Amino acid sequence: MAHVADQIHSLGLKFGMYSSAGYYTCGKYPGSLGKETQDAQTFASWGVDYLKYDNCYNGGQAGTQMFSYNRYDVMSQALNKTGRPILYSMCNWGEDSPWNWAQTMANSWRMSGDVYDSFDRPDVRCPCTGDEGYDCALPGFHCSVMNILNKMAAIQSKSQSGATSDMDMLEVGNGGQTDDEYKTHFSMWALNVSPLIIGTDVPSMTPSTLSIYSNPAVIALNQDPGVSAAVRHWRYYVSDVDQYDMGEISMWARTLNNSDVAVALVNAGNSSRMMNTTLAEIFFDNGGARSTQAMMGYDVYDLWAYRMNNATATNVLNGTAGPIMANSTTRYNSTAMSYADGLAMNHTALLGNRTGSIPPLGTLKAMVPRHGVGLFRLRAQPGSMTKRDEL
Repeated sequence: MAHVADQIHSLGLKFGMYSSAGYYTCGKYPGSLGKETQDAQTFASWGVDYLKYDNCYNGGQAGTQMFSYNRYDVMSQALNKTGRPILYSMCNWGEDSPWNWAQTMANSWRMSGDVYDSFDRPDVRCPCTGDEGYDCALPGFHCSVMNILNKMAAIQSKSQSGATSDMDMLEVGNGGQTDDEYKTHFSMWALNVSPLIIGTDVPSMTPSTLSIYSNPAVIALNQDPGVSAAVRHWRYYVSDVDQYDMGEISMWARTLNNSDVAVALVNAGNSSRMMNTTLAEIFFDNGGARSTQAMMGYDVYDLWAYRMNNATATNVLNGTAGPIMANSTTRYNSTAMSYADGLAMNHTALLGNRTGSIPPLGTLKAMVPRHGVGLFRLRAQPGSMTKRDEL
């Protein structure tokens, strides 16, 4: 295995390993429960960089936050004692509220049952929706994109630098959703700083799939130094429901490290619609219409406007695309320049396309397709603040 790791590292990649905090893994191979020190030392000796640590066959050592904390903390301490930096990806499916205690031991924690390749189809195997106030005794599996997204709303404040909620791997490219649905999936995972883990077969990836996975303006939200998840400021059910009797719209916003604001208008209704939100709604937590932020004007950048076209994506997949130019709007070389540095330099590929502006106390409007998303970066215009009315 050390030889395999060396070969992977020689390609500039990291090496991930899988185990479970149980007597067996979910695939019924030997797990690490009771053997944490031995396994952690073995992983380190192999050159492992990432450990996904599952929850199957845990011997009943769950049911309270303390039970789960103690079980997962043993591996955390064992990994730290190896002296090798290994990213610890805790996967207990949101059982026993890991967002309350995992920040001190893990780099990420699964906050829900397993995702599957559906935008919003309910499944009895994923019985919780998030509307329970997130008191979910059985996280389950076969959870749709919208199911997991709505569960994030209640726990968004728990994510922080180096420790974030994991919404599960990305289903983009597996064939069960439309292009707009996959864009929504990728956008909302990125906006909520979930780990972005490709969940499709890379060698058979299509150009359209690659152009979603590699959109630098969306990835920049995920990699923003100001790590926090987005706030869902409003959510309304709509009458145009789909075949599963599902239909809703919502607005999510997140302040970024440089004071830009990312805004997502999610249309989970069954038809395209004009959506809008006011600066007072976006900055509700700052005081709404009375806030300094709402009284400023903003330039609006569309984060999907520079999506790579299929011809370029085909060349990338074929290995014939050529080097990424420094001024490219559709591709970004994060090896040559980190996202943090690129954002500091206002790299166009990371900002998106400026499509308009919003006046002080104004409204952001966008036509959003069925099961789609309008994803924008708002940047304050210098000297644009409106004057307050004085008493």
